[in-house]
Amino acid sequence: MELSIHIFPGMTRTETFIVEEQHTAYHIGSGDERVLGTPWMISFMERVSNRLIAEHLPEGWMSVGAHVDVNHLAPTPILAEIRVDVEILEVVRNRVRLLVAAWDAKEQIGSGFHTRAVVERGRFMQNAQTK
Repeated sequence: MELSIHIFPGMTRTETFIVEEQHTAYHIGSGDERVLGTPWMISFMERVSNRLIAEHLPEGWMSVGAHVDVNHLAPTPILAEIRVDVEILEVVRNRVRLLVAAWDAKEQIGSGFHTRAVVERGRFMQNAQTK
């Protein structure tokens, strides 16, 4: 499959999420406070990135996370709404590099880059099953 006819630089997606107890650093054990945990912020960034790519892929193809380079810049309390913005920066072979950012009502809370690999679903799962 020629990925660049389906996915190209400049494509964007934005979604919002509410910070719940299970999203806190305290709940997942990555910190002592009830604020948005870094693993969950990254998860939201990956989720939006995956959805952006998925809506443009043909049947039988999917993307998987390959690399994350993100800074968590500020705390966000429970019940706050966060906005996650993603933009495709580059497509090289089967790799898609995205700019990712997260914001709460007051400020930017996260920024960085995320790379996803586009793979054939059946082949990917067959490789996983052999382990």
